[in-house]
Amino acid sequence: MSLGTGIVLFVVGAILAFALNLQVGWIDLHLVGYILMAAGVIGIILGIVLITRRRTSVATTRQAVDPATGERVTRRTSDIDDSPL
Repeated sequence: MSLGTGIVLFVVGAILAFALNLQVGWIDLHLVGYILMAAGVIGIILGIVLITRRRTSVATTRQAVDPATGERVTRRTSDIDDSPL
């Protein structure tokens, strides 16, 4: 669930809970609105957590001397871990 989906759920829930004055015999639209608003808040929180998660980067530098030529060799590598939670 993305941040946008959470916002849409919250807005639709708020419309159902507060803006509509409609009575349906088989469902309580106000309760459905509150449930959608709660799901929207959870979606917004999850979206923010997933957006702000930190990426871990590891930089490694190795220096060695080539025994055949006697020259110094430097190797730099960088790894980024952006695996999902």
